[in-house]
Amino acid sequence: MTQSSDQSPRTEFHGQAPALVDRVVNLMDPAGDVILNMTSEQARAAVRSGDAEAVRRIRGQFAICQQQGKTIRMARSIGRPMRYFLAKRAEGPALIIAERMSEIVDQLTAEGLADQFHPSYTRMVPAHYLLELQLVGCPDPNPVLTRYFAPERNRLPADIDAIGAAYIQRLAEIIDQYLVTIPDDQPIGVMFSGGVDSGSILVLVDYLLRRRGQSPSRIKAFTLAVQGEPGDLRQARDFLKAINLEMLLEPIEVAADQVRWQDAVASIEDYKPLDVQSATMGRALLREIRRRYPDWRYLIDGDGGDENLKDYPIEENPELTIRSVLGNRMLYQEGWGVDAVKHSLVYSGGQSRGHSRTSAPAAEFGFTGFSPYAVPDVIEIAEAVPFVALTDWDHKKLYDLKGQIVSAGIRQLTGTEMPVFEKRRFQHGAADRETFNRMFPANQQEYRDEFARMIEAKIDQATQS
Repeated sequence: MTQSSDQSPRTEFHGQAPALVDRVVNLMDPAGDVILNMTSEQARAAVRSGDAEAVRRIRGQFAICQQQGKTIRMARSIGRPMRYFLAKRAEGPALIIAERMSEIVDQLTAEGLADQFHPSYTRMVPAHYLLELQLVGCPDPNPVLTRYFAPERNRLPADIDAIGAAYIQRLAEIIDQYLVTIPDDQPIGVMFSGGVDSGSILVLVDYLLRRRGQSPSRIKAFTLAVQGEPGDLRQARDFLKAINLEMLLEPIEVAADQVRWQDAVASIEDYKPLDVQSATMGRALLREIRRRYPDWRYLIDGDGGDENLKDYPIEENPELTIRSVLGNRMLYQEGWGVDAVKHSLVYSGGQSRGHSRTSAPAAEFGFTGFSPYAVPDVIEIAEAVPFVALTDWDHKKLYDLKGQIVSAGIRQLTGTEMPVFEKRRFQHGAADRETFNRMFPANQQEYRDEFARMIEAKIDQATQS
């Protein structure tokens, strides 16, 4: 088991196609991959093979591109967004692959092609698919998508204890494999609110380190408080007191006037209000951690836990019903799916799109982040939960389910009685309601307008340089 450590230059792939005719410029940083069960080269070979089953065997968090002649293959998990742009040149097409639109613009600028850029021409690789593209020029062929992850649904018994044991055992396996990739002298930061997801991650990291005979003093539970003592800070203290781990808490207090949602729009290069709000708070937290700890590297978080066990208020989204949520495979992870009318080629869907709220701020401040709830092996167990049998289409029963499953699993594996508090979004717990309302616009159009302004400024800067 190894964390990807390929330090090869982030430049061109040279396949069988002449380098001056058909170029692939890969700007993805391989150090961001967390491969848990094979070497980096084995993971790349799996993608290069074009075998979806081989890609499925990659355990961890990854975004990989490989070239064979004019055939380009890309695959990613939720935890690593990946997008591409096909540029036109007299010599032949050039495919630019990057995590961010801004990186694509910078590459086009360096090649004198900035006037070709528009965000709507970029494409995000959807999570859980092997994407195959032929680099053959104009007209550009659409890529072929082959699903590499198709978990069987509803296969577990309608028994909370059995489900909890299977779910948390799998989560613990992934975290344990992840800890192997981290040097023993490196501290580990948990993005902590005291909620079910971050709470379970903290309990498991502590349990797994102790099981190895290592000190839990490596752990810090970082909790954001924007001005005063908002809900999450109180909740975090109560959670840790209940499990006798109060010494792990480090409150991160930030003044409200130091938090700008416009900076988050630029960071995640998106305009969806909930994702912008979450990224705004995450960015404030990470910026202050970086100020306090210039050398800190490793962070782990609970992003993906809500999506896995479908713990979002359906009433807040007019597009959703409980039947659509429970009746569609991985709806919260993937959106409506790549074949749906509402699927966005530019952004993908669901958490496949929205994970930038977590990954982009972490990368911006130089952290290596990991979201174990969002890896396929853990999602596989979540999709096996018989949600209809357990809830009978009842909203309240669905919203209670995550806490019941996770706490049951934590109890059985670790012996810890984990407190379960009422769900609250990260951005709502990091500030009191009055402060939150002052910080964020109520009109969704303002987020879109800021995104458009940011992109226009980037393009103007590129074309004038």
